[in-house]
Amino acid sequence: MSSGTGFLTTHVLDTARGVPAQGMDIDLYRIEDGQHRHLRHMVTNDDGRTDGQILPAAEFTTGTYELVFHAGAYLDASGAAPETPRFLDEIPIRFGISQADSHYHVPLLISPFGYSTYRGS
Repeated sequence: MSSGTGFLTTHVLDTARGVPAQGMDIDLYRIEDGQHRHLRHMVTNDDGRTDGQILPAAEFTTGTYELVFHAGAYLDASGAAPETPRFLDEIPIRFGISQADSHYHVPLLISPFGYSTYRGS
């Protein structure tokens, strides 16, 4: 494990409504030896981004991480047609950071019945 100058960000877009996903809760975990260690809780702003880096350079190290997007609560608050239980509730995205000096951007495109992600820039 090495630390560097990289950092982690996200951007959440509601593709069903064509708007940034404002007010979505996000939790970040580091996965080590099968254990989830909670690092941070953030909420998306008006632009669907967090106000700061999810994992800033001072804490950025290689390893396995998981972002958990609380989509169900967001969809309930956004006025999406209700359903119990929601088809999408919590969306975990597990990913590896192998370059300690890179910007890792993990965006989420969401609708009530599907989502996609990729490594952005």
